[in-house]
Amino acid sequence: MNSIIENLSGMSALTDQIIAMDLLNSAKSGVRNYAMAVTESGTPEIKEILIQHLEEALDMHEQISNYLIKNGWYYPSDVNEQIKLNLQNIETTLKLPNL
Repeated sequence: MNSIIENLSGMSALTDQIIAMDLLNSAKSGVRNYAMAVTESGTPEIKEILIQHLEEALDMHEQISNYLIKNGWYYPSDVNEQIKLNLQNIETTLKLPNL
């Protein structure tokens, strides 16, 4: 998207928010996958390696969550505020010109 249009429409920040939320969803998926793999591991050595990866995935999830919270893009403990933010994002998206 053209940077002038991004700035005029407010899409620059929204684009950052979308990318960060997508990264958070991927991190959640990684945590879930590692947790399942730990329960299915065949040897103690493999289990230990998977647990290390799970801990790293949890750390990454926390860092991404904190980034989103710090920027006011994610309210995991306030459902009403998250719904309000989601509705604002929907309205912004609906106002975008068709390019």
